[in-house]
Amino acid sequence: MSHLPGHGWCRLDLLSKHRLFSTRSAAIALGIVWFVSIEMAGAQATPAGKQPSTASIPQKARPDAALFGKRILEILRSTNSERSSWGMLVVDRDTGATLYEMNADHFFMPASNAKLFTTAVALATLGSDYRFHTTLESKATLGSDGRLPGDLILVGRGDPDLSNRRIPYVGTPEREGITEKVLVEMADRAVAEGLKEVDGDIVADDRYFPYDPYPAAWTVGDLYFRFGAPVGAIAFNDNRVSIDLLPGERIGEPATIQAQPAVAADSFAYAIATGPRDLEPDVAVVRQPGEKPVLLRGTVPLGHQAVRLDLAMIEPAETAALALKQLLEARGVQVTGKTQVRHAPPPETSASGEPILTHIAEREPEANQQVLAEHVSFPLLEAIRITNKVSQNLHAELLLRAVGRVKLGLGSTAAGLKVEQNFLHEAGIVDGDVLLTDGSGLARDNLVTPRAVVALLQYVVGQPWGMDYITTLPVAGVDGTLENRMVHTAASNRIQAKTGEVEHERGLSGYATTLGGERLVFSIFYNNNPQKGPESSVPIDRIATAMVETLGVGRPTAKHP
Repeated sequence: MSHLPGHGWCRLDLLSKHRLFSTRSAAIALGIVWFVSIEMAGAQATPAGKQPSTASIPQKARPDAALFGKRILEILRSTNSERSSWGMLVVDRDTGATLYEMNADHFFMPASNAKLFTTAVALATLGSDYRFHTTLESKATLGSDGRLPGDLILVGRGDPDLSNRRIPYVGTPEREGITEKVLVEMADRAVAEGLKEVDGDIVADDRYFPYDPYPAAWTVGDLYFRFGAPVGAIAFNDNRVSIDLLPGERIGEPATIQAQPAVAADSFAYAIATGPRDLEPDVAVVRQPGEKPVLLRGTVPLGHQAVRLDLAMIEPAETAALALKQLLEARGVQVTGKTQVRHAPPPETSASGEPILTHIAEREPEANQQVLAEHVSFPLLEAIRITNKVSQNLHAELLLRAVGRVKLGLGSTAAGLKVEQNFLHEAGIVDGDVLLTDGSGLARDNLVTPRAVVALLQYVVGQPWGMDYITTLPVAGVDGTLENRMVHTAASNRIQAKTGEVEHERGLSGYATTLGGERLVFSIFYNNNPQKGPESSVPIDRIATAMVETLGVGRPTAKHP
């Protein structure tokens, strides 16, 4: 996918097996000139969460660490990566000793490594068994004749998985059954309760969170695609629409459109024709004014297999209400009204970005009298596992808002970030080393230091929930966003880490066990990277592999509990 500056459209590279998250070039002027200084740190006992003292005298570097430093130099040279901005920190997980560092106190854009902070604070704050509740409610009472004299209300409370996703996460395939699976179950339950007629509207109520679908530092180009899906307390099918474009029977005929969920098909405009057989698919996503703000335009070759696009759902709450109405009618329930949505007012923040909490009580909707159906989510740990394994942006944003709602009574991004900052302070992370404005890492103004990331990961190890948390991270060469990386290398199945990728920024942070048996905590950032496609992650993967091959080799193997 590439974005042409000055134009409101994105062209898709439909042949690529790898999705690039870049939609436009973005340069952040930090007023800092970065130098890639490759210097070895000795095995200092400096705590990972503290700034190293300028008065400290480093001990002599370990031979294995010295060799690792040389290999990094070779990798940067051989991959033409020396001109990029690099930051790294590798510490011994058991002793906290620093084995290697480079620019560990400099700021880097973390991309999806920001999810490490979001999911950690969610697990610490809400608990692994926290569950989300989605209900079908009404202010009216269901009569003995099956008539409901009022609106039927779908009340969302931030459940990330109102979908057909397989839970617990077991890798691919991720999904089974129909897209509307959860809504089907709720509709069936309401009918089982005796519902035969709704003398009112079908309402989607997402007022559990203030209405604020897009974090401020997301770009316009993000909003087309599933990784930039709008955020709200009703998250239907990840707020994603999968569209299949099939060619017609003759050149020039309109393509056939199929969508999941089907009710979302009409929210887009189409100008897709059937092209000559010997051409490749050529589809552009164009943002335009009007009732249908997204236009799909291009050609699909005659006889070609279906071309799939995964796009952001334009109005998730509206789509969920319409899908529910159709499901009820298909079950013989008469609905006299239409569909509507109830949003809360946008969140209030101070000039400094602090959440304003004084009007929370005024925002609370009145309780409904009757609950006809309820969907209870899987435990929070499974939501975190999906968030980290597949790097699900929407889920991270929902978790952050859920934290704000539970702790401060306000489900806004700013409220969640306030709780997160308090959590980081308690974790011993240096104030000012983590500057985040969203939960997923898609925002372009996020900044963290490698030292702060390592400090977080070290803190996690010592928590009662720490081992559960570590299991949610992708495993190199095995699953998640690392399934196809470091395959058939020494790092395969020895690294559990969160990936990060947005535009020119790459990151990899987590845990490793070396061939020598040493357990590590590490963070690697690679900013201002001019490379694109799968090759852009090669330098980080080679460094991570060298880390596993080199550190701890030839040293006594530690015994771990």
